[in-house]
This record gives sequence, C-alpha cells and structure tokens, in this order.
Amino acid sequence: MKLLLVGSPNSGKTTLFNRLTGIGAKTVNYPGSTVDLLVGHWGKHTVIDSPGIYSLEPRSLDEEVTLKAIAAEKPDVILLVVDATQLERQLVLALQLIRSGRPVAILVSMLDLLKGEGLQLSLDRLRLELGAACLAVSTGVSVETGAIDVDEFEKVLLQTAESSAARVVADSSSMSMATDDWGRAAEIKKNVLQPLSQPLGETSVRSGGVVQSARSRTRVIDRFALHPLLGPLLFLLTMGGLFASIYWVASPLMELVDGGFGALNGWVLSFAPENLFVRFLSEGILAGAGAVLVFVPQIFILFMGVIALEDSGYLARAASIVDRPLRALGLGGRSFVPLLSGFACAVPAMLASRTINSRRERFLTLFILPLMSCSARLPVYALLIGFLFPTSSGLAGLTLALLYFGSIIAGAVAALLAGRLGLFKGERAFLLLELPVYRVPKLQVVFKQALLRTQSYVRRAGLVILGLSVVIWVGTTFPDYQNPDQGERLERSYLGRTGALISPIFEPMGGDWRTGVGLLSAFAAREVFVSTMAVLFHVTDAEEEGMRAGLLEQMRMAKTDSGRALFTVSSVVGLLIFFVVALQCLSTFSVAGKESGSWRFAWGQLIAFNVIAYILAVAAVQGLRYLGFS
Repeated sequence: MKLLLVGSPNSGKTTLFNRLTGIGAKTVNYPGSTVDLLVGHWGKHTVIDSPGIYSLEPRSLDEEVTLKAIAAEKPDVILLVVDATQLERQLVLALQLIRSGRPVAILVSMLDLLKGEGLQLSLDRLRLELGAACLAVSTGVSVETGAIDVDEFEKVLLQTAESSAARVVADSSSMSMATDDWGRAAEIKKNVLQPLSQPLGETSVRSGGVVQSARSRTRVIDRFALHPLLGPLLFLLTMGGLFASIYWVASPLMELVDGGFGALNGWVLSFAPENLFVRFLSEGILAGAGAVLVFVPQIFILFMGVIALEDSGYLARAASIVDRPLRALGLGGRSFVPLLSGFACAVPAMLASRTINSRRERFLTLFILPLMSCSARLPVYALLIGFLFPTSSGLAGLTLALLYFGSIIAGAVAALLAGRLGLFKGERAFLLLELPVYRVPKLQVVFKQALLRTQSYVRRAGLVILGLSVVIWVGTTFPDYQNPDQGERLERSYLGRTGALISPIFEPMGGDWRTGVGLLSAFAAREVFVSTMAVLFHVTDAEEEGMRAGLLEQMRMAKTDSGRALFTVSSVVGLLIFFVVALQCLSTFSVAGKESGSWRFAWGQLIAFNVIAYILAVAAVQGLRYLGFS
C-alpha cells in the first residue's frame, strides 16, 4: 500500500516518517523540479514524505510539488498529520483534502503538548465532525516510546482505502479553500477540545510527559528572543555560531578529506608517474572526486545546524527578525541563513535556499550568493594582500575586512538592480510564519535528515562537477602531455594557448597570458589560482611558507613582453576586485544550474558577474594608473 504523508511544517510529519521507516529511507528528486521527496518502507507499506504545506493553494515550489504528488502518485491513503496545538489552522487543510474526495486519514500529533495547555481532545468527536478516520500518534516529543498503535493503524489504513473506492475524486479546482473553511475549522475545534477537568464521556487522549506548559515556556523565552534589542543580539550570536561551526568545525574534516585524496593520488601516481592513464586517474578522476567530496563536511554541518534550529522552533523567530532589513533589498527573512553560510561556501548556501517559499526571493538569493566572499577566496586574498603589504599585518587585516564588506555591498547592489530590472518574476511574498513552541531537537532525527540531504547533494551535483573537472584536466594537459616541465606543458596546453590568445583581453587589467591562464584555471576552484601561479613561475619549494614567499618574490620580478612589471599596485588591486565580484567556481556554477532548474540561469549568472568583474577591474587599474600608481 502506498502512503503519502502530508502536513504543515513543524507538525511532526517528518519525525513520524523517520520513526516509521527507520534508517532505510532515501531522497527522490520529484520530476520537473529541484525538490526532494523522502521515500521509505514501513512493513509492507511504501511511505512517502512530502514537503510541508499550509493549504492546497500552492505559494511555493515545495507546496506545488506536494500538490502534484497528491494527484500524480495516486496514494492508497493520504496520511494528514495535524498538530493538536494548532488545530484550527491545520483543520483547514484537512477540510480541503476531504472535500477533494481522496482517501484521507487524520493522524493527530503533539497531544502531550496539548495536555500542557490543560486541554484534551476527543478522537470520536473529531471522526464525526470530519467524516474521516482519526488516530493519535507520537512524533517523539512526548515520553511515549511507540510512534503508533500498529494494529489500530492497519485497521485505519484498510478502512480508509476501502471507503475511498466508491468516491469520485474532484478536479484540482475543488481542492482550493472554500469561503467557510475557517469558520468550519473553528467550530470543529470548539467541539473536540475541552479542559482536562471536564470529562468527555467518549474516547479522549490524555497523554503525559509534560509537566510545565510548553506554551508558557515558549512565551517566557520569546520575551528575550523577540525583544527589540535582545532579540537581534541573540540572533547575531546564534547565526554567528552557525557560521563559525560551518567554517571551523568542518575545516579539519575538509582537510582530512583533502589529505585522504591527496594520499590516494600519490599512491596511484607511485605506480607509473609518467603513464598518461595513471595521471588521468590521479589528476582528473580522483582530483575531480575530491573537489566534490571536500565540500561534504560543510554541507553536512550546515544541514545539521539548520535542521536543529528549525526543529527547535528558533529558525522561524530568526527569519522574522531580519525580514524587514532584507525586504528593502527585495529579499526576505528566509534568505538570511543561505546568505550567511555563503561566506563559508556558496554550494551549501544554495542548497539552504530551498527553505525560501517565494520563487522570486529564492531565485534572487541564488543570484547574489556567489558574491559572498567564500573561504575559497582566502588563499587568493592572502597572496595578493601579501604582495601589497609585505610588512604591515594591520593594513593587511584592514584590507581583508574591506574585501568582505565590499562583497556585502556588491550583493546588496546586485539584489537592488535585479529587483528594479524585474529579472525574476513572481509575487513578492510577505513573511507568514508559524511560531511553534520551543522543543529540544532529537539528535538522531537531525543527523538522519542532514545525512539524507547531503547524499542528495553528492548525487545531484557530483557527476556534473566531476565531468567539468575532467574537461579542465584535458585542457591543461594536452597536446604536449609528454613534456616533464609543468610550466612549459601548461603554457603549450590548450588552456595555455587559449590564455595566450585572449591575452589582449587581460592587458587592460594589467595582466598578460599568465594572468589569463591563472584566472581560467581558477574556474575549477578559486584557490587554484595560487597553485597555477606557482607552476607558471616554477616555484618548487615544498614548504607552504617557503612556496608563498618564493611565489611573491617571483611575482615582484615578473615582467611582461614589453619589459613592464607584471604585478603592480594597480594590477593587484584590479585582481582583488575581480575576485570579489567574479563567479569562478565550478561547483557553484553546477549547483546553481541544478538548484534553479535552469542552465540558462547559471550561464547568465556566470557571464554577468564575470563581465561586471572585468569592467570594474579594468576601471580600477586604469584609474589608479591615471592617478600615478604604477
């Protein structure tokens, strides 16, 4: 039997799915979209977890996918999970589904929290009011160990499936909200909920486990979390902690992955260092796979943090705090977490944008995310700032801070211009969020959800990134692949020849073909610019500090064909500006195409940011030269 779980966000739907299916679930990309469904098995039944919705009138990509899944998957039973503490609002969705003629069973969750409110619910009355089967479930909030009464659940499934056989399924127009749905939902709520002190005389649910009212605790916490002054401060500390964890906690793991692939590369090369096939495996396949997997720790930690904040109930508060300042840029409160995590890496940040309901705001967020100065830019910044200020750490630190501030300004300007030009169509959504009660996230559930989403990233973007990595390897290796001199081989390669061909393009930036090759190779990853410069200038010192010092010395001595210094104050400033604005990341480009569902979007983003970066860099170089800076 095919079961489709439907419900509002924070209703306990996905938690119930995890308790039913265990660890055997997997993510499945819904056809024609970038949204994932979770699919697992509970006994002989197939269980599908759909994205959270508030009604059958879709306002976001997630809600559209759920509506399509209801119609296209043809489930034997739709299991609607209803939060007992938000009964009136969520009964509106129940009334819509029942009116559509589809087989619906109501699973009532959060009953322990309802008891904390001093209320009890009559399942018998709810069945009579809705004309549908109703069952109490535990979604992990209470101390009850069983998620569901198995025998009763099987009985409900069978009855619901059989009773729906004679029903006529209405078309999609009848699934919209009726004018009296809210009034009817309020009436049902009044009839099925009563104080604990009043006996119902019918089947009621009085689950234990909550001593203090969850709502009371929530109100106390929100006095600080939503306070005009303390709220933003708490928000900054929380988001700063999330950002720090993405960067600092993931850093050792990323180094471990990077080192593991480096060791594997060395082991493969040890068999036959000059063999072309071995080099292809090492420098093409393994290096490409490493480029995919090195981001996995950041992605996993980001998802862990976002899911934990969402399950705790705080993420909705955070979005409401920053909604007003972001709205001035055409964005909204839901855009903040992706933008913040973009300073670590744009790849997981783009995946985090899935939480944005408005299509317009999501595309606008995806559009400006590459402008956030990710960690991959740091090696480039460090090298170029070291050239400008070799002895002053104070000026170097100030310059680095200005670069990060500049990326924020660039993102704000890009958002305003894109909004004014109407690049992304769609309604400008207002922020309508349920503020759920605070709960302690369950580590097992958070871990599993983060793992499933991370696996989805690897499957979705991995092959694209790996393929483009191989293309770049071919471009930097052939046709002079037998030449043992890396510098000459790169200069004579297809990519090197391309760099020489387009050298006149980089001359206004103060560069030559070597600058062009460095910028082209940096498309694989921005930090590749540093290693490419080291190869081009024959820097062979194995020690990191020695290699950096040697590279800086070679850069200071480098000359163009005309005898002019290649790297000067003006040309280095131009390069810094270029790296702040340009989209030079294979991973970001491929994930942008996947997440937007449009390679036209990804190519437009790539061309726009690189052209603008070039124009700004040329303007800076020529302006500094006009002012007398070499």
